[in-house]
Amino acid sequence: MPDNSIVVDRLSKKFGEFTAVNEISFETKKGEIFGFLGANGAGKSTAMKMLCGLLTPTSGKATVAGYDIASQSERVKRRIGYMSQKFSLYQDLTAIENIRFYAGIYGMADKDIKQQSDRLMQRLNLVDYANVKIEALPLGWKQKLAFSVAVFHRPEIVFLDEPTGGVDPVTRRDFWEMITQTAAEGTTIFVTTHYMDEAEYCDRISIMVDGKIEALGTPEQLKTNFAVSTIDEVFICLARPDANKTN
Repeated sequence: MPDNSIVVDRLSKKFGEFTAVNEISFETKKGEIFGFLGANGAGKSTAMKMLCGLLTPTSGKATVAGYDIASQSERVKRRIGYMSQKFSLYQDLTAIENIRFYAGIYGMADKDIKQQSDRLMQRLNLVDYANVKIEALPLGWKQKLAFSVAVFHRPEIVFLDEPTGGVDPVTRRDFWEMITQTAAEGTTIFVTTHYMDEAEYCDRISIMVDGKIEALGTPEQLKTNFAVSTIDEVFICLARPDANKTN
């Protein structure tokens, strides 16, 4: 039975005397869109790297797709999809070459790669651009293709690190429709974003401040708890408390 969950228990990461992540705990559910928010330097990127098996925790524990991130990191990597903040496909390869390259890394059979890649290019309306190098495609198309490649091997969990940075509002909307559809099919989505309006699309949100999770809940729960009308205001209340003080 596939395990689509992330379970984190007092996870910490120190770099010398500096504590980047300070005993965070949370769990995700199958098919959930889990927003992971925080200002620059809050610790969210470090936490994501640990969950992806790229950094070893200093203390605490976590499992991703049923595997321990410290002792079974290679198994974790096989069960997840990942899309980085910076565009991650190879610019000098074509769209179809990128798909086949990454699918091969995840051990997919050649027959499955061929069938699924053909369907993917049709779904993205990129059939006519299958043999065009990535560097020649518009940014919005690149981002949607990068997401599709991240979920191509049908992972239980997908990590998205600020996936819509730099794209136009229409492309952002289309991208979130892809995310929502993927979650509806049972894939758990773990996403960081700087766009507070995007946080409203998440099923639940955690907000990190100085290495700790200071708020966790649905968008409506957080807005109610902080007596505000937007997630942007919730974020300001936590990240910039002095901004809410009145004389």
